[in-house]
Amino acid sequence: MQRAEDQALELSRVSWHMLEGQEAAARRFSHELHDELGQSLAAVKANVVSMTPDTLAHKRADCISLVDESIRNVRELSQLLRPVILDDFGLDAGLRWLCERFGERTGMRLDFRCNLRGRLLDEMETHLFRIAQEALTNVARHSQATTVHVSLSDQDSVITLKISDDGRGLSEHRTPGIGLTAMKARAAQMGGKLRVESLEGSGVCIIVTVPRASSTYEPTPANSHSTSR
Repeated sequence: MQRAEDQALELSRVSWHMLEGQEAAARRFSHELHDELGQSLAAVKANVVSMTPDTLAHKRADCISLVDESIRNVRELSQLLRPVILDDFGLDAGLRWLCERFGERTGMRLDFRCNLRGRLLDEMETHLFRIAQEALTNVARHSQATTVHVSLSDQDSVITLKISDDGRGLSEHRTPGIGLTAMKARAAQMGGKLRVESLEGSGVCIIVTVPRASSTYEPTPANSHSTSR
């Protein structure tokens, strides 16, 4: 009875976390559209309306600059909703992009390795990408790490995603956050498992294992990829 109640509570926490994340993304999307894209388009319109032969060159250059800025904003908004690279090129490319952005944003050294060939089911790629995204967000916020290792491996019919850092680790008195609960729920949704290995002062390692049997598998010529920052 107690176990059922605990599972129901965990499901409720995960659902709330996901809804909160969706609402935060929608709020940011709305603000970006209004504050950035809306203002840029209004400025372009004002330039066009007030354009004269004498101001043509100057206003044309300003319009081009405003349009370029709008294009950048649209790309950032599309990445916020769902990285296009994940749909177009798969999980390997999506994680590589995520890791590069993380290294640029935080200044941490990040090592990414992958031997996955081909594509997985869309749902599996999405879950694994979001788990890595949440894990890296936690590293940036809490770990005080200098180096992060991310690996995606395909071996013995099992897909394994591992994210480890050299930070301060998890305190034994620290209560697992909503993010970790959501990551575990995503792993379970794929028929897999997530475990956390950590000793206080020695970093955190998150390991996700998922059976490959529930995915499509189309080998590509590439055998192994790695990148370091």
